[in-house]
Amino acid sequence: MWKFQPKKPIRSFRDLEVYQKTLECAVIFSTDIKPQLAKLNYDLLEGMTNCALSIPLYIAESHGMRFSDFKLAVATIEKAMQGCNKMVVYLEQAAGIYVGQIPSDMLLDISRRYMDVRGKMFRLEKSWQKFKQADQNLAKLRK
Repeated sequence: MWKFQPKKPIRSFRDLEVYQKTLECAVIFSTDIKPQLAKLNYDLLEGMTNCALSIPLYIAESHGMRFSDFKLAVATIEKAMQGCNKMVVYLEQAAGIYVGQIPSDMLLDISRRYMDVRGKMFRLEKSWQKFKQADQNLAKLRK
């Protein structure tokens, strides 16, 4: 039987599920995948590391500016979504290059997590746009 539980209120970017999930992915990458790729001298490791951490950073930035500069906030959350796509490419390339040397199920699992959270970011962006539109409509009614 399904029990209804309301979502916790969002007080800061740290309460956003997309932030929590991408930070979790960055930690998993740094602790489980990065050391293995470093041993294998993976050429793109620095870019991959920067990409993994930039995603939660972009989410934090976008959440902080969504009221002061909405267009920039949307552009920044879209950068986070692009970062998810880039991490999937990095992970799938590493899985293809190092077949048998790194557990491919681990790389594919984190790749799937990035794609899942990317979809949630897209829905978050759409909800921001709905709230922005509602605020604009309310401002028009007050005039």
